[in-house]
Amino acid sequence: MSALAFSPTPLPAEVLEPTPDAMRRAMGAFPSGVTVVTALHDGEPVGFTCQSFASLSLEPPLVLFCATREGRAWARIRSAESFCVNVLAEDQVDLCQRFGSRTGLRFEGLEWTAPHGAPALPGAVLRVHATLDTVHVAGDHDIAVGRVQGLELATAAPLVFHRGRFGLDAPRAGFAHWGEQDFWS
Repeated sequence: MSALAFSPTPLPAEVLEPTPDAMRRAMGAFPSGVTVVTALHDGEPVGFTCQSFASLSLEPPLVLFCATREGRAWARIRSAESFCVNVLAEDQVDLCQRFGSRTGLRFEGLEWTAPHGAPALPGAVLRVHATLDTVHVAGDHDIAVGRVQGLELATAAPLVFHRGRFGLDAPRAGFAHWGEQDFWS
């Protein structure tokens, strides 16, 4: 017998029109990991918080992430030779907020290395080092496809974002969630 309970009665679903607010609310039901995409642009580190990241292909090794075309960091990362997707650990909410904010210096006081040419953040669960392969325009975002050049994997629990908060069962944090004050991709 399965440990999962099965209910023959379907759960009621709320029907929503696909407005931007409804999309944000509905898609928040899908838990995702949280990443920071980084690069060096003219010798300066640049990065942004991104929850739209996935493995795309094993052969050749490809990943993708989505970035708003309005983002200043994305414009600079797009012109860089390489980038790094840093998958944040569950204790790195501060890095998520730092790189998701429109204000402040994201790399100020932060130690990082660049083993493959883009900033690798300390404590990340996974670092995917890649070069930009292609960019596809999709609505108000770009879909960036990267060819993986290297991987660094740690054994920590990932930071999860679900329904406007971090963690699956965590109480709502004492700060604005995505879309209220800051602009995350």
